[in-house]
Amino acid sequence: MTGRLYGLGLGPGDPELLTLKAARLLDAVPVVAYFAKQGSPSNARAIIADRLRPGVIELPLHYPVTTEIPRADPRYRDALDAFHDAAAADIAAHLEAGRDVAVASEGDALFYGSYMHLHVRLAHRFPTEVVPGITAMSGAWALAGLPIAQGDDVLTVLQGTLDEDALTARLRGTEAAIIMKLGRNLPRVRAALARAGRLDAAFYAERVGTPAQRVLRLVDRDEAPAPYFSLILVPGWAR
Repeated sequence: MTGRLYGLGLGPGDPELLTLKAARLLDAVPVVAYFAKQGSPSNARAIIADRLRPGVIELPLHYPVTTEIPRADPRYRDALDAFHDAAAADIAAHLEAGRDVAVASEGDALFYGSYMHLHVRLAHRFPTEVVPGITAMSGAWALAGLPIAQGDDVLTVLQGTLDEDALTARLRGTEAAIIMKLGRNLPRVRAALARAGRLDAAFYAERVGTPAQRVLRLVDRDEAPAPYFSLILVPGWAR
């Protein structure tokens, strides 16, 4: 008998936004894995810290790179591929020993989540279950009290890593939009919103679900790099 792999979506950051199922599994599994930047605390672990029982095996998975190498550089993909291979092997060792493993993932595990890279390496080998979580974007529009889409509105999820022309074109072609992965891309995203005529309608949210959460109109936000937990909301509902 092998162990069972669980991909747990944790929600945007507030421990009270864990689903009942995710909380129950965290209270039961013998091994909990979570991602973290090398040298920094894990955001995922912070969400579940109060649920980690004495004796539970913690398996931190430290990224080898984040922004140190450009994403387009082949070395970036090679480093992450090797990292995900090694992380999957570490988890597989526990599963082969008969221990269930929960991989804690911020937001939803299969929506831009790092867990998916483990899922494609392990789900065909071991019994696997994914528990959906509240996404960061739904947490953000709830915090803002902002109706995001209705009726026939099209909602588009964009990455701030796209170039300005691509962002502008996609913003012009959709009613509602969510822009993620801001960081140092924020000035380019702002310029694309202005070119698309959407800047005045855009809202900025950061650290949703944490004590430091805030939301404001993007035009009232300065040009400083955005933190990891941040995104932009462009509502489509105009009536």
